[in-house]
Amino acid sequence: MTTENTAKESPWRYVDGPNLGYIHELYERYRNNPDSVEEDWKHVFDRWGAPPVLMGSGARPPGESPDLAARPAMLKTAVAAQKLVQNIRTYGHLAARINPLEEEADVDARLIEPAAYDLTEEDLKTLPAEIIWPERTEGFRTAMDIINRLREIYTRSMAYQFTHVHDTEEREWLNHMVESGVIHHKLSTEKRIDLLKRLIEVEEFEKFLHRTFPGQKRFSIEGIDMLVPMIDEIIYDAAHDGVQHVNIGMAHRGRLNVLAHVLGKPYEVIFSEFYHAADKSLVPSEGSVGINYGWTGDVKYHLGADREYDEGDTVHACLTLANNPSHLEFVNPVVEGYTRAAQESRDRSGYPQQDVTKALAILVHGDAAFPGEGIVAETLNFNRLRGYHTGGTIHIIANNQLGFTTESSDARSTRYASDLAKGFEIPIVHVNADDPEACLAAVHLAYEYRRRFRKDFLIDLIGYRRFGHNEMDDPVATQPKMYDKIKNHPSVRVSYAKALQSAGVVTPNRVKEMEGEVQERLRNALQKAKEKGNPELEEMMSPSRSAPSEVSELKTAVPAETLREIHAELMDTTEDFNIYPKLERVLKRRAEALDGEGKVDWALAETLAFATILRDGTPIRMTGQDTERGTFAQRHLILHDPETGRSCCSLHRITQAKASFAIHNSPLSEASVLGFEYGYNVFAPETLVLWEAQYGDFANAG
Repeated sequence: MTTENTAKESPWRYVDGPNLGYIHELYERYRNNPDSVEEDWKHVFDRWGAPPVLMGSGARPPGESPDLAARPAMLKTAVAAQKLVQNIRTYGHLAARINPLEEEADVDARLIEPAAYDLTEEDLKTLPAEIIWPERTEGFRTAMDIINRLREIYTRSMAYQFTHVHDTEEREWLNHMVESGVIHHKLSTEKRIDLLKRLIEVEEFEKFLHRTFPGQKRFSIEGIDMLVPMIDEIIYDAAHDGVQHVNIGMAHRGRLNVLAHVLGKPYEVIFSEFYHAADKSLVPSEGSVGINYGWTGDVKYHLGADREYDEGDTVHACLTLANNPSHLEFVNPVVEGYTRAAQESRDRSGYPQQDVTKALAILVHGDAAFPGEGIVAETLNFNRLRGYHTGGTIHIIANNQLGFTTESSDARSTRYASDLAKGFEIPIVHVNADDPEACLAAVHLAYEYRRRFRKDFLIDLIGYRRFGHNEMDDPVATQPKMYDKIKNHPSVRVSYAKALQSAGVVTPNRVKEMEGEVQERLRNALQKAKEKGNPELEEMMSPSRSAPSEVSELKTAVPAETLREIHAELMDTTEDFNIYPKLERVLKRRAEALDGEGKVDWALAETLAFATILRDGTPIRMTGQDTERGTFAQRHLILHDPETGRSCCSLHRITQAKASFAIHNSPLSEASVLGFEYGYNVFAPETLVLWEAQYGDFANAG
């Protein structure tokens, strides 16, 4: 390859900017394989060699002085600047202002300072922008401009952890969404006022309960108030995207507020659960609709609800908040089971037809429980499993930086409560709960990622807890410094109202009017709750359905001729499917089981029973450890061709089947799988859902 041509003759003399970048890409392809570029370009590179690097104000061809001596230094600067860019993406979260209780001086910006890479501002000002950020150079002239912009993006009230996502397409998409600003929707004046109204409703509800029922437990949302508008926004995006079911799981922190404002549970019903409390000597300060009205219910902050979400004639979705006892995260697999059941059509033979766009799961976690409870990891592991995935769950950690009285340093061995999710390659956004519009941006990114890639996404909503673990608890005894800050810290509603007033969006008088309107609704609802014998309230508090009456005895016998027909289809393997030789002998014995002196073993009897149930139109879902083959090599409902690796299920060949049959090997887990199958069965009670414990002692998982 010759490079002896003079600069005057060089084809690179007038090439600069994006065009030069394009030529560099072509040259890289040429270096790897000269035949991969067009003949004209191949001739140019053969003759002239490598294109020049960018040098300050313009391109200089190789060999032209005086830049030859400067080129190695420039290359070194470019490499260092590129590393700085990458580390701003990787470590920017350490310097981000994501903790509402921390001062800006508390953040660690060492890894994103130019000096850490032996760079000065002058170095970066002499380097063209396109060298280190070719994706977005419009409006930026130098590398210093780029570095300042990236530092601004990655160190505000949102922080991002994407480097553990190994899929290049996903990671580049995430970086683009963040760096292009696409996730930050410009809110209209109306939308900003609506957001303020929602925050007023959230806060005034908690303050009203605090004044009206002093000392009673409610597990206030205060400090993470934005949780309600965030769930609102996910539901809005999902419903407008055609999602038919949104299933929510959460523990008790903020649950009453979510019930009231997301699920639409009437204030008067919630107040009645406080006001008509049961015998305080038996159930201290925990009035429960379950106890008061004879239901087999639970305390008010464990109850669930359903709601129909409608907007016009075309937007409709069903919202479900699952009941959750005092097991915090154990509701997670139950909600995943709900969601899988809502996504599947079970009205024809074969495996159910899954459509992940039909339903969405939202799981709200506690910051101490997320890393602390093993059920969380078990459920995250469902993310990409054939028998359990739901096309992506949106996780929100309601992070109040405290587990009862236990600080994070005693509760986990990781920097963030969310770090467990990194092992499952789940993208993570940390967001300051005091920045409402950043919280909504986090939601938009989460939903768009789920919609595009059909995988989980996690938002770490970092706030605080205004009071103790419950309202009877005094947190100052164990966290005096933290609560000294919280005592003087304005609520997000107050700070957002001030921001909107400064921007001229609302006036102080309008804010007071909105507060007064909410307070009036709360007072009226309390008056209704006090009225004993109020027929409207009685109707709202009545159980929506009664327990089923005793089931009459059913005849399950099947005519012998029907069994023979089904059995013949079960044994009829297709000609192009090869059976493993050892199994062939087993299947031959089964083929003769209904003839003469043949014997029906347990596995065949089970298969025939399944087949007749499918014939009746009842779907079946069966899961467990090694369930497809059977722990004792007895079942073999899924056969594997030893030559092609193909698999088939004999129950999918039955022409008389009127419903689906799903069988899946489960992960090596009991609690999460059992919870998932329970949730599936609750949502699809017409389905026969079977979980097979591998050995008898595993049955103790239930």
